[in-house]
Amino acid sequence: MSKVLLAAVAALGFAGLFGGATSANASSKVNNYINSHNYKPAKVTKAIWSGFPKYKYRHGVGKPEGVVVHETANPSSTIYNEIAYMKRNYNNAFVHSFVDASHIINIANTNYLSWGVGYPGNARFVQFEQIEVHSKSAFAHEIANAAWYTAYLLKEYKLKPNDAAYDGKGTVWSHGSVAKHLGGSTHTDPVGYYASAGKKYFGQKYTMAAFYQMVKKYYKTMTTSTHTKLITATYKSVNQQAKLSSKYTKYYLYNHVKGSNKNAKRQKWSKITPKVGKTYYIDMTAKKTTGSTWYRIKPSKNSSKRYWVYSKVLTGVQNVKTTTATTASATSSFDSSSATSSSDSSSAATSSSDVNAASTSTSSVSASN
Repeated sequence: MSKVLLAAVAALGFAGLFGGATSANASSKVNNYINSHNYKPAKVTKAIWSGFPKYKYRHGVGKPEGVVVHETANPSSTIYNEIAYMKRNYNNAFVHSFVDASHIINIANTNYLSWGVGYPGNARFVQFEQIEVHSKSAFAHEIANAAWYTAYLLKEYKLKPNDAAYDGKGTVWSHGSVAKHLGGSTHTDPVGYYASAGKKYFGQKYTMAAFYQMVKKYYKTMTTSTHTKLITATYKSVNQQAKLSSKYTKYYLYNHVKGSNKNAKRQKWSKITPKVGKTYYIDMTAKKTTGSTWYRIKPSKNSSKRYWVYSKVLTGVQNVKTTTATTASATSSFDSSSATSSSDSSSAATSSSDVNAASTSTSSVSASN
């Protein structure tokens, strides 16, 4: 028994074995790289989908007890493929959000549980997936995004960072730690992905212990302004068309619904080649709590480019006449302007949960329209 204990201590460090910082954490090449480049993590994109069911956590709605970090185990998928897959298979499994090197996309309401780790973990934790990325810079960016988002969620729900790896009683969990301490699954992610990507791109295995150090760093520097309440919008996938109104010059083109997303920015009208009377295609509508309606338009029926406009920009909105049944594209449920359409070549072992009838997305700035 003493030999086993000494071996564990040698591998993890005394402090790491009993819950403190390890020497490995202090010398993490990935963390040092992130710190030296002063990365700014991606902002959270809210794109809550209406297809998820709503079930409260064991202590009630809006009362998660921690955050579970996943990894998709699919080296060939994209963040949009994963989300599309999750929506099609949410009855089997789902998580709240997805993270890669450039995005943090929240598609299920974190006030309600998701189905990513089985019983009893589902009723306790907010859960998100990381997409496998394939370069040194992308891996470092993804770790920064994931660690920041973990800290963001802890702040949002007034939880303090506490690494659950050692005693199963903390707030920051890997899927592997949940399986080990709580059961409900045999998965070990993201441990293997972290180790292989760290070794490949930095010559040193990356660990959950090192990840936890990044979470603590972001948590300490995070201010309450990070969690400014955003305007709520209800999204609906549609198959419509309309003509550009002569009033369009009074308004702006946006990459997200104005005021309902922290990433919402004005775009140049030239992106859609504006022409009064020209037909544009609509794949999604958004109704803001302020009462205004917004449309997500495409410059042509098969275009992957999508932008949001205020309703008065368009005239003569009508359903597109089709001879065969069509379905809204899987990526059309995102509040993101130029989201590339997600292919069906899917991925991970996670799928969805969250909303009953209308999907809502909260965002940060107030808007007049």
